[in-house]
Amino acid sequence: MEWFEALILGLVQGLTEFLPVSSSGHLMIARELLGVDAEGFLDFTVTVHFATVLSTIVVFWASIVQIIKGVFKFRYNDETDYFLKLCLSMVPVAAVGFLFKDKVESLFGDDLGTVGVCLLITAALLLLSQIITVKHPVENKHRNGISFLQAFLVGIGQACAVAPGLSRSGTTIATGLLSGVKKDNMAQFSFLMVLVPIIGEQLLDLLDVAQGEAAIGSGAGVLPLVCGFFSAFLAGLFACKVMIGIVRKARFSWFALYCAVVGILLLVL
Repeated sequence: MEWFEALILGLVQGLTEFLPVSSSGHLMIARELLGVDAEGFLDFTVTVHFATVLSTIVVFWASIVQIIKGVFKFRYNDETDYFLKLCLSMVPVAAVGFLFKDKVESLFGDDLGTVGVCLLITAALLLLSQIITVKHPVENKHRNGISFLQAFLVGIGQACAVAPGLSRSGTTIATGLLSGVKKDNMAQFSFLMVLVPIIGEQLLDLLDVAQGEAAIGSGAGVLPLVCGFFSAFLAGLFACKVMIGIVRKARFSWFALYCAVVGILLLVL
C-alpha cells in the first residue's frame, strides 16, 4: 500500500463512518478500485477505525466528561444509568471479537460479493426502520430514552455489523428504532457504544507488538498506517460534526436506496 492510497482510504473511512452506508464496505470497494493488496488490510481497517473513534471522542468530549463525572459520584443517576447501558451494549461485539476473531478476519478478503449482499441487508434494515417509525411513532419513557433490553438488542446489531458492508451505525440505529428508541437518542448512543470495542482492539494489537507476536505496520507498512490514521481522523472530525445532524433529520429511505444501488452493482459487476 502506497502512502497516497492510504490517504484516500482514510478519507473514505472518515467520511463514511458516521453515515449508515458501511465505512468498512466502502473501504473494501475503494481498495479494489485502487488495486491495493489485501495483505495487512485488516490492520489498516482497525487503525483508521481507531482514528475515527478518536474524532468521535473529540466531538463528544463534553458529553463523555459529563458521563464520567456522573459515574464517579457513586450513585445511580442518569449518567450511571447511561454508562451501564453503554457497557451492556458492548458485550455482544466483545464476545464475537474474542470467540470468532479468525472468522471475522476472513471476511476482509477479496470477495466484494459479501459486501454487496451486506449492503442490501443494510438497505432493507434502514427501509424497514423508516417505514415502521413513520407508521408507529415512538413514545419511549425509559430513562435516557433507552432501556437495558434495547441497549442489549442494539449491541447484538453492532456484533452482526462486523461484516464489511453491513453498516455499524445503520444497523445499530435501525435496531434501536425497531425496538422503540427515538432517532435523536440513538444517534449519540450509536456513536458512543463503539468507542471501547475499537480502542480495545487497538490495545490488543499493541499488546501483540509488545510481546513480539506482531510487528508495527506488518503487511500495510508504517507510513501508510500513519497517513491513513491522520487522514481518517481529520475527515472524521468534519464528518462527525456535519453528518450526525444529517442522520438525525434525514429520511433513511435515501440511504437505503444508495446502499441497494451500490450492493446490486457489486453483485452484477
